[in-house]
Amino acid sequence: MGISPVPFFAQEDYSHFYNLFADTDTNKRKRNSKEDEGGGAEQNGDSAIVKDLLASLMLLEEEESREQQNRMLESQQQRHMLNASFQNQARAMETYKAQFQAHFAESEDLQKKITKKARRTAAAAASSVILDEAGSVRAEVAPQTGSTVQRRMWVRDRSKDWWERISREDFPEEEFRRWFRMSRSTFDMICEELDAVVTKKNTMLRDAIPVRQRVAVCIWRLATGDPLREVSKRFGLGISTCHKLVLEVCYAIRTVLMPKFLQWPSEEKMKRIKEEFEGLSGIQNVGGAMYTTHVPIIAPKISVSAYFNKRHTERNQKTSYSVTVQGVVDSRGVFSDVCIGWPGSMPDDEVLEKSALFQRANSGNLRDVWIVGNSGHPLMDWVLVPYTHPNLTWTQHAFNEKIEEIQGTAKRAFAKLKARWGCLQKRTEVKLQDLPVVLGACCVLHNICEMRNEEMDDEWGFQLFDDEMVPENSIRSATSMQARDHIAHHLLHHARAGTAFL
Repeated sequence: MGISPVPFFAQEDYSHFYNLFADTDTNKRKRNSKEDEGGGAEQNGDSAIVKDLLASLMLLEEEESREQQNRMLESQQQRHMLNASFQNQARAMETYKAQFQAHFAESEDLQKKITKKARRTAAAAASSVILDEAGSVRAEVAPQTGSTVQRRMWVRDRSKDWWERISREDFPEEEFRRWFRMSRSTFDMICEELDAVVTKKNTMLRDAIPVRQRVAVCIWRLATGDPLREVSKRFGLGISTCHKLVLEVCYAIRTVLMPKFLQWPSEEKMKRIKEEFEGLSGIQNVGGAMYTTHVPIIAPKISVSAYFNKRHTERNQKTSYSVTVQGVVDSRGVFSDVCIGWPGSMPDDEVLEKSALFQRANSGNLRDVWIVGNSGHPLMDWVLVPYTHPNLTWTQHAFNEKIEEIQGTAKRAFAKLKARWGCLQKRTEVKLQDLPVVLGACCVLHNICEMRNEEMDDEWGFQLFDDEMVPENSIRSATSMQARDHIAHHLLHHARAGTAFL
């Protein structure tokens, strides 16, 4: 293939291209200047919009701050108004409270004045009335000192003529002993012993009951066994007051007099008791006679069957309930040990096992001492009882007669106890928990009367009745059985045995 020759331009062609390029550059500069003018206008419009936005935001912030300040001012104003209202209400309530208290105080003072005036009027009217023997209501007013009035309690006016008459020095001694089962000197001694415990102080409402009257209420109640209503009429006191006095004095007797007048004998006194019993029966080392009796009671609310006394029910032909009283007496019939309060259905041997005497013997404190019991007690190393089996020999009969003589001391002591204190013969009104204290007080008072040789009237006589039941295990010790046989033979061979059985 052939190569074509390069074309060459003429001078006219070059001028044409130059003009074309010049026009193109001019147009280009015009377009650029127009674009520059349009861009500046756009920039000016954008800045105006931004300024407007900023101004709006600033206006909004200023408006919001003004609203917030307004709200704060309104809240403060409302708070001030509430505080002012509360303070006004509080001041009004305080004022009302002060007025109410003043009014209440004035009303109370007025009521007190009216009450005092009414009491004075009633007291003046009551003092002008003549009281009959049945008694009427009266008011005791202490004498006035200046403007002070001593207030007294309203009490029922009961006649105290009987007590005032019997407490005089010129009252017959025999009549006093018939009512209180003791002489006036013994009664005074008991009052002196109990004075520190029984005495009460006077109060603003009433005067205390004197010691002699307190003791007299208790002893008269124990001696006669009369109901509390009768005691109330005799002494001019309330029924509940009499019941309270009986218990208080009985507790005082247990606390003060029992350690002095009812205690286990000392070695020296036990030696004397042994000599007296030996002189009575010929049996050596007898330190006491033991017996168990029953005291009737009202049917208790609990454990009724335990207190049911079958033997007394069959004998009296009516249901009987009782508690037991086990006692040991010396040769003079003075109690040296008592065990009170076990149910009446319990046999004598079980009562003995539950007593403090049984514990004393188990501790070894009754060595070389015989306590003589009856057929209801078992034969033990320290308890001597009669023969109970059939077909007794002469020696055994004679021994039983001597045992019966010693037992007679205990039976006479219990017969005197029940004859002197009539409350032991009747069903008592005392609660079961207080009964041992009352019965113990009777035993202590019995000892005081016996030690002071107080006489017994025939009209006080009481027939003692207590059936004896032979225990199932009547012999608890083979040694004691041999000792009893030896004592029986000693009595027979030394001509000390009884002959009444012949």
